[in-house]
Amino acid sequence: MWSDRFRVNPAAQKPSYAALALMFEPIRADLKEVEREFARHVQSQVALIPTMGKYVQDSGGKRIRPAVLLMAARMSGYTGTLGPMYGSVIEFIHTATLVHDDIIDESELRRGRQAVHSRWGNDVTVLLGDFLYIKSMSLALTQDSLDFIRLLCDVTLRMIEGELYQLTKNGVVDLSEEEHLDIVRRKTAYLFAGSAKIGGMLGPATREQQDALWEYGFNIGMAFQLVDDLLDYTGEEVVLGKPVGGDLREGKMTLAVIHLLGRDKGAARLIRKIVSERDATIEEWRELRALLAQHHSLDYAFDKANAYVADAKKALYAFPPSPERDALMFLPDYVLSRDR
Repeated sequence: MWSDRFRVNPAAQKPSYAALALMFEPIRADLKEVEREFARHVQSQVALIPTMGKYVQDSGGKRIRPAVLLMAARMSGYTGTLGPMYGSVIEFIHTATLVHDDIIDESELRRGRQAVHSRWGNDVTVLLGDFLYIKSMSLALTQDSLDFIRLLCDVTLRMIEGELYQLTKNGVVDLSEEEHLDIVRRKTAYLFAGSAKIGGMLGPATREQQDALWEYGFNIGMAFQLVDDLLDYTGEEVVLGKPVGGDLREGKMTLAVIHLLGRDKGAARLIRKIVSERDATIEEWRELRALLAQHHSLDYAFDKANAYVADAKKALYAFPPSPERDALMFLPDYVLSRDR
């Protein structure tokens, strides 16, 4: 069972957040600067904007994307001061995506707290997301570097396309695996990829090394989302900070469910009922989880995530051994072991 995989040798197979923090200790000060940059640039004469911005910032999150950017920059030999600024740009884009996603998904909670739209309303929250997107580009433009702007614009457009594409597929039970993975690429993987590549662009990395960083980030992002989807069926609500089972009730097909449908046609009745009614009884939820276990569908999705992790690590061999490379090698294992 997927949920049992880390019980054999927890020390080797389930990297803790404390261990991750230790590996990323060299960039701790830079991550603090990312926080300060975000707080400084979310200021506005409209008092509600910094109030909402602080609420979002205080809701937590591990800042993995800025951390990837900063560590990739160090691994690439960058010693300048622009890393936190670009890390803040990435965090603005990511945060804008989160607040818009919560509106679309009608999610009441985000990391155990009221989602922004639940507290301030959809109309104000949409505009906050717009503000954050524009602010990210405005901040990046202060460096007058078109290569960085092109990359950030491309990544942001792909993310928005992914959200739109997912909306067209919402409630489509017969979604194919490739269609689902295309949504994951656009909504999650490309921002991780852009974060890693920007780190290389800041330093004296070769074109091949920059491409390797893109591959590293892309594969980390794919694994991150596939594991996140699995937590919807295996996680604890109090740990996740949001209700479990939300994806299917919102009409979103994820990899484990797609795999189940390909193995058990009888499961389609149950899945269509949950998607149609946007709800499931405790008995229906237990039945679905039993079917996912019986057909090893959770294992299938986890194996896919594991394959992306292996590809992420492989990409890092474009760089010579270093403490920074070790830290980035460690991160994929942490992604696989997430419980929130």
